[in-house]
Amino acid sequence: MALTTEDVIDGIDEIHKEIPMYGHPLWVAMVEGTWNYEQSQYVCKQHGGIPLHNHNYHGNLYRICPDPAWREMIAEVAYEEATGQLMSDGVSHHRLYLNYAKGMGMEPDEMYDPPYCAGVVAFQAYFTHICSKTFLEGVAAHMLAGEAAIPGLYIKIARKLQEQFGLSDEAVAYWVIHDSADEEHSDVGVKLLDEYAKTDDDRKLVLKTVRQMLEIQQLMYDDIYKHAIQIGDKVAA
Repeated sequence: MALTTEDVIDGIDEIHKEIPMYGHPLWVAMVEGTWNYEQSQYVCKQHGGIPLHNHNYHGNLYRICPDPAWREMIAEVAYEEATGQLMSDGVSHHRLYLNYAKGMGMEPDEMYDPPYCAGVVAFQAYFTHICSKTFLEGVAAHMLAGEAAIPGLYIKIARKLQEQFGLSDEAVAYWVIHDSADEEHSDVGVKLLDEYAKTDDDRKLVLKTVRQMLEIQQLMYDDIYKHAIQIGDKVAA
């Protein structure tokens, strides 16, 4: 029996339950505040490999989009990321992240090209590739996997950072805004899926891509977590 759009959405939900972002100890440590200052700085630098390079992902997705109406929706997402005019009072999302880094004691020139761990480099390569491959795969990876929101998670991270390190509201705005912004982005992805995944093969490809994206994302988290633990061990010694 052919998969319906509803079947695909249900399947995506099941994959997220199987490979949850919050289930990873990297994010559990963020929420519970178990990283020390040096570990938190390291995690901040490594995670920056995504928001500080979003033009490589959104830009490719816009470039290969075959339909003007869908391209307009992708452009709106890219516009918000680049300018912050829609949701973050004119502060671009990369600058929101740099404000977070500043709150953690780091300057912009430390953030754009730090020594990323292998997991981040691999994720960047995959994400850039999949957003350039086909539009359907790019949407699936970017908006149905990568930006599927976990309501309240980023708010918890923001409040814990403030409690633990005394960060200002400006410094944690990246997390607060993305608690709702990513939900908006993933909504765009669902709308595109409903119109664009017309065949059974298309829908199976979406499920395959979502799983692949989440699995490589977990590999990135594994590597960041491993190195953060090593930093903690050195500090303890």
